[in-house]
Formats: sequence, C-alpha cells, structure tokens
Amino acid sequence: MVTLEWREPLDRGGRGDLSYRLLCSDCGAAGAARALVGSCSPCDDSILYRPSQSGLTQPRIIIWGLRPQTNYIFTIQSLNAVSAVSQSEPASIKINITTSRDVPPPLSGLKRAAASENSLSMKWDPPVLQNQHQVLEYQLRYRRLDDREGLWEYLPSKSSSVVLTGLQRATQYQVQVRAQSQAGYGSFSALSSFSTLPDGAAHSQLVITAVLVSMAMLLLVAAVTAGFICYRKRRRRSARTDKAGHYQMGQTMKVYIDPFTYEDPNEAVREFAKEIDASFVKIEEVIGAGEFGEVCRGRLRIPGRKENYVAIKTLKGGYTEKQRRDFLSEASIMGQFQHPNIIHLEGVITTSCPVMILTEFMENGALDSFLRMNDGQFTTIQLVGMLRGIAAGMKYLSDMSFVHRDLAARNILVNSNLVCKVSDFGLSRFLTENSSDPTYTSSLGGKIPIRWTAPEAIAYRKFTSASDVWSYGIVMWEVMSYGERPYWDMSNQDVINAIEQDYRLPPPPDCPASLHALMLDCWQKERANRPRFCDIVGGLDRLIRNPASLKMTHPELLSPSQPLLDQRVPPPLSACGSVSEWLRAIKMERYEQSFLQAGFTNLDVISQLNTEDLLRVGVTLAGHQKKILSSIQTLRIHKATPTLLY
Repeated sequence: MVTLEWREPLDRGGRGDLSYRLLCSDCGAAGAARALVGSCSPCDDSILYRPSQSGLTQPRIIIWGLRPQTNYIFTIQSLNAVSAVSQSEPASIKINITTSRDVPPPLSGLKRAAASENSLSMKWDPPVLQNQHQVLEYQLRYRRLDDREGLWEYLPSKSSSVVLTGLQRATQYQVQVRAQSQAGYGSFSALSSFSTLPDGAAHSQLVITAVLVSMAMLLLVAAVTAGFICYRKRRRRSARTDKAGHYQMGQTMKVYIDPFTYEDPNEAVREFAKEIDASFVKIEEVIGAGEFGEVCRGRLRIPGRKENYVAIKTLKGGYTEKQRRDFLSEASIMGQFQHPNIIHLEGVITTSCPVMILTEFMENGALDSFLRMNDGQFTTIQLVGMLRGIAAGMKYLSDMSFVHRDLAARNILVNSNLVCKVSDFGLSRFLTENSSDPTYTSSLGGKIPIRWTAPEAIAYRKFTSASDVWSYGIVMWEVMSYGERPYWDMSNQDVINAIEQDYRLPPPPDCPASLHALMLDCWQKERANRPRFCDIVGGLDRLIRNPASLKMTHPELLSPSQPLLDQRVPPPLSACGSVSEWLRAIKMERYEQSFLQAGFTNLDVISQLNTEDLLRVGVTLAGHQKKILSSIQTLRIHKATPTLLY
C-alpha cells in the first residue's frame, strides 16, 4: 500500500469548489529498466482507494492492493467545475513509486520428497530475501486436480517441507506454496501436480514398517499404562468441573481456545484465520458502523472459486496495538467455528491497510430489525424454525465450551433463506456506554446488557452456558413478539428488582403456550435447573414434528411463583377504554398519534375502520394491517354482544 499527501494549489482560480482526482499507472516489475510513461498501462480494478479515486476534497489518499516489487506512476489532478469545459489539461503533479522488495518472491523447486497411498511429503527451495528479512512462515495449499471449483486446504509450516496427510489413494493433487516475511505474504508458486500411490504400491515398505511397529509396541505398552493413570486423574478433575456448571463433551469434540491466552495474539490470528490477498476484495458500499470502524458490503473473488458477497469489518486508521488485537480477536474466535448456524469467517486482511475481517454476507441483517420490519408476516412454524436454528448454533458453541455472553436478537443475522446465524464474537467483552442497548455497570466492573443477562451474571459476573440459556429465553421472547423490546420501557434497575422478585416476561400476543413454558424454563433462578441447549433443540424438534402443539396460545393462569407486574402487562381487549389502551394491548402504540390526528378518538369509531382507513392513517405494512383489522373485528364482537365479556 501507499499513502500520498500533497499541498493544495497556490491559486484556486478564484473558485471554492476544489477537488482532486488520482490516476494510477502500472509500469511493470521493479529491477528492470525504468519504463517510459508511454509504455505504462492504467492500473486494473483490483486496486482499492480510500476514500475514493476521484472527488477527493482532502489532499490525502491511501492506495492498497498494489503488487510487490512493482513500479507505479501516480498522478494527482486538481479540478473544479470549470475543468470539464476547459481546453487545457488539469493542473497535476506526478510521482514515481516502487513498492517494497521485502515481500518474499514466488518460491521455486517445489517437489515430492516421498509418497504413500494417502500422504505426500513436499519440500521446496527457501527464497533469498533482501534487507536481512527472514521467512516467518510458509503456507502451502492443495486440492484435488479434478476438483477445480473446490476449496483449497491450507497448511502452515515453519520449515521448507511439509507432509500432507488424509489424502485419497491414486489421486492427483494441485499444490502451491508461498512464504511470509515481516512485510507479508509473497505470491504463490506456480501450480504443480503430484499423485499419491495406488493400492499396494507401498507394500514393499510394509515389512520394514511391521518390524518397527513391533518394537514400538513394547514401548507403547509402558507409555499407555502411565497415560491411563494420568487420564483417570484428568477425568476426576473434569467431573468436578462438570458439577461446577460446565457440560461434559465427547472425547472427539473440538474445544474452543481463547486467543487471549496466546503470548503473541498475532499467532492466534495466523492459526485460526486465513489471510486473504487484498486484491481479491472489492468494497462496494458502507452498510453500517462497528466499534472499530466501518462495516461494508463487498465482493470476494479468490482465483479458482466463485465470486460471492461478503461483509467487511474495517479497522479505522490511527489504531493502537491493543485496538488491533481486540479487533482481530473476533476473527481468532470465529475462525474456530464451523456450523450452519454460526456466522462463517472467510478470512482476514492484516498485511495491508486497512485491516479487515471478512465474513459471509447475510442479506436480511440483524434479526431484531428484520422482525420489526416484517411484523406479522411469518407463520408460527417459521418462527420456531428460526429459534431452532439459533438453539442449534448455541448447542455447538456450548459443546465447544464457548460462552457467548451477549446473546440477543441484535446479534443474530438472517440470510435470504431465513437461516439464522449467531454472530458478534469477542466484541461482547467490550460493551461500551455508547452501545445502542442500555447497559448497567455491575459491582465487579464491566458493562452488561441487563435485559438479556442472567441474574448470577449481573450480580457475580458468573457467565456460563447456563447464563447463555437465560439469554436464549429472552431471544425467544423477542422473536415471538416480532422484535419487541424486552421489559418495554422499564429501567435497568427496575428489571433487576423485578427479576429478584420472580417477575418473568408474559407471553407475547399469539405465542403458543408450549413456547412460553420453554422461556420460563430458561429463566429458572437456579442455573442448574435450566435446560441445556441440547434439551432445547430436542424440545423444539418435537414441537416442529407436532404442529398441533403450537396451536394453544392461551395457557392457564401462571403459577404463583411467576407473578406478573400488572402495570406492565398489556390489558385484554375487553378492558380497553380508550384508543391508547387498545393500541397498547395489540402492541401498535406507534400509531397512536396518527389515529388521534385523523379523528379516530374513541373505540366506537375504531370498530368501524377498514383497510382504506388504515392506509389513510399510515398503516402500510401488511402485517400491521392484519393485526389491527383482526383486533377491530374482536372489538365489533364485544360491542355487539357485551354478554360475551362475562
């Protein structure tokens, strides 16, 4: 990358509408004779410009995605509104730039040192680096020759050799390797193809191997005996841990590794996140703002793979090393997860500016806002399907011993197929006072999203999978209420006090009794009494297989252990005496001012409204119209037959 700065023209031509435009010319590889300007060609669209290539109002620009060891000519033009009709070329200044030679050159000498039926041993020639830079690491990638559209498998190595295992017999593989220095990765070597051996080709080696294995077995017996004793001790320690609130996992389950335990956080990024060449990414538009910088939509085109949309989180300039570490920690966490209901990490860009995290693009955005925009548009079974997906993702995280800490509908993303995926990893540790959701400072320090947090986490900072289950119950309530704010307008302290007095949220309108019962299970005061995520997934599966169980929406009175705050519960329609109370009862209070201004000031008038009247008031969403008209029909019944109220 290159950063250019310049001074504005001494003479503005008597105008104030000054802007700048950058022209970029690629003049070939460095080391050759300096190319003439006429032999240079315009830079291609793989190069990115920040803030933009034209229309600049400030005398500064950052260009990245440049090729290493290459000559470039950059031209800065000064423009105003008269420039387009002027007979002369815009005033300009040129500068010649040669990008760094420190990036390792492409490697050569890649060859097969040995092979078996399911492995290849590869080695290559180390590069010759200038300026005393050293190779930090090599990265080899491979895939089957007959799978041109398949994903590359990546394998790091500290030395100039590596063994590929788990391959298929008698199969050709494409292999490439590149080196990394302090300046970043060099280009991959040319494509080379190597084959594993067919069945029986390694038979001649088996005799020698059998002898070695026999000798090794004698040593292994003694090692296994000692190892079994250690294993029993670890099992006893693990059993004690399970009693403390963690769930036991199968022996083959991968366990999450906290990137903050690494002495060098960059090592965690290299281990869990794939480095992507900046030239493969094209930013299209800014779609939001994150804690560390802008969030953009862009396209990712990796050679050999289909182009796809990605979400791009950027780290704004002027960051500290701690901010960079905290920013990339999310990638180090996300890169450890592979599940259809967990947001997928495509990779990171750390060797150029700005630093970026790339994830799959979720077309429908955050779940809470998506539900509010589509109020009443989904069937109950569709909503339960969304909840099942979220629970499956959380079960996966729980099995890996990962505690999310900030599970909420705002941190669930939805794609075009209504698949919900858990997101926002790592950043939940750094909730700030400027967060869009109110937080509360606990007595032990730190910011907590009170409305979604279990009581033991608020009081004692005790975060476990059980506290995530509590948060999941709140997410269930958000989904079934189409993005309603949990606890409505109650203050954080009111929420804390109410929960201590065993208050729990009532069922949203039209919420099946079975789902509200599951919410109440998630909100058990004793965390040991809450269901596990595997239990929740199983329960939702049973409901989906038996849709009739989702039809009962009016449960019997709640038990005394779950009292409600009467002043917070929307009144039944039969008790409504005003338009305001009626709208509050059906969760449509957002239209109160519109109804009153249109002259609809009493329930007698309301009971005569139709679709055209609602459009006149400004109720344009089909889901809102359906809900209001259904309620109006109920009001008509109450008005015509008052005995039905008793």
